[in-house]
Amino acid sequence: MATYRVCKRVIMFLLALTFALLSPGCSRSNTEAQKEPSGEDKPLIGMSFDSFLIERWQRDRDVFVSTASELGAEVNVQIANGDPNEQVSQIEYFINKGVDAIVVVAVDCYGLSDIVQKARDAGIYVISYDRLIMNAKSDLYISFDNEMVGTMMAEALVDSLPSGGRILSICGSPTDQNVSQADKGFDAVISSSSLTVIKQEYAPNWLAETAYSVVNKAIADGLQFDGVRCGNDDLASQAFLALSEHRLASTVKLVGQDADLAACQRIVEDTQLMTVYKPVEKLAKEAAEIVVKMVNGEMPRTADTIFDGVYDVPYKKLTPIMVTRDNIDEVIIDGGFHRREQVYLNLD
Repeated sequence: MATYRVCKRVIMFLLALTFALLSPGCSRSNTEAQKEPSGEDKPLIGMSFDSFLIERWQRDRDVFVSTASELGAEVNVQIANGDPNEQVSQIEYFINKGVDAIVVVAVDCYGLSDIVQKARDAGIYVISYDRLIMNAKSDLYISFDNEMVGTMMAEALVDSLPSGGRILSICGSPTDQNVSQADKGFDAVISSSSLTVIKQEYAPNWLAETAYSVVNKAIADGLQFDGVRCGNDDLASQAFLALSEHRLASTVKLVGQDADLAACQRIVEDTQLMTVYKPVEKLAKEAAEIVVKMVNGEMPRTADTIFDGVYDVPYKKLTPIMVTRDNIDEVIIDGGFHRREQVYLNLD
């Protein structure tokens, strides 16, 4: 498969070179101008995002595109706006366009196997970015250790809640395979502790307002709880809103992930216990570097694989970081993810 792709690119280059040499009237200046490769000579990468509703995805896009451009590749970005059928259409478009690789942030990790197979049959690399496409045999899965994300959330709650503490768990989209990975890490820690999950809900398409409804309903039903675990900081923002309306924001411990600015502000204000920071710039940069190498015939070596339900997929795993009030200055501010005046805005 890799040899086929490299040969295709070499043949295209030789055809272009032959056409240039046979064209009449080539002056010296024209010949020199042809030394610069045209856009058609560049590796072409298609990138399909679930949506940009989650704050971090625009960072991923910007870093990936800029890094790939620096390495001589062109990136075509499409946004599915949470519609799985639209994402299939976008991948079909990339196949018809003859791209060299397709990078996918899946809307539905369980609904893309057929279109991925079609792309692979066309000699196109398919990369599962951050979310593993199931039953599809992606050429690469690159993400953070999502099981560790869940472990960190649970450990933070275990360390801060009293023995016998009760937790609401508001998970992300059931079609996002990362959610099950995070749940595995979270459940393993909680099951061996004195804490109990009294209610668990999922947020279809990561709809943040789900968390607001779940917290409000739990309070209305008279449930007593000490902590709320949210699948990401967008959900945590809505959970915080509901807690605030009932004057519980300072007493109920709230955890999330992604280190959104609002979450970091809540951490320094002591209304969110922790978040999990995933250095998306590092992920996007490394992904772009690997993908450009792949389309140029250099396959990555990974220490890990992950089972997608049928196949063991090469897995490039990055390490997330737990962020609390104790290390937020060092990790988030000194690391350049958010500025100090942003994080401490409400306190200053």
